[in-house]
Amino acid sequence: MSQPPDLTEKDRQNLAQCVDLAREALDAGDEPFGSILVDERGGQLFADRNRVAGGDHTRHPEFEIARWAAEHLTPEQRARATVYTSGEHCPMCSAAHAWVGLGKIVYASSSEQLTAWHDEWQVPAGPVRPLPITAVAPRIEVAGPDDELSARVRRLHARLHGIDDDPVR
Repeated sequence: MSQPPDLTEKDRQNLAQCVDLAREALDAGDEPFGSILVDERGGQLFADRNRVAGGDHTRHPEFEIARWAAEHLTPEQRARATVYTSGEHCPMCSAAHAWVGLGKIVYASSSEQLTAWHDEWQVPAGPVRPLPITAVAPRIEVAGPDDELSARVRRLHARLHGIDDDPVR
């Protein structure tokens, strides 16, 4: 897989922070997802990680970003903001993103990749069909995945499921 030409070095830096948040989530007993919201100048507005371990499976960082943005930003600011995330939004988060009018989404790993990893590891499918963001929110601009960062995300998901996914062995 080659790098998408539309990802800048700043995009990759923001995505690396999302992957770090995903690792933090996994270390805390949650699923490995992390996201940040940046304004049109690249300033970070909000960051969060997955928090589903308590039983509320809507506690995705992308959903929290949508809630925060709806409460703290004008519609114009939301439209010019960018969400960076370790994994492509699920349908719930894609819909929330679109409903509050957030701008571009940049992801380190795609839903297609996550589905393929789960299939490879024989992990049962979740309760919601994984769909690309644009299948749920067709007017949202998206970019991703990133080769290097998606490999890091894969290792986090392997760890979540107790899979030895060390390519060195």
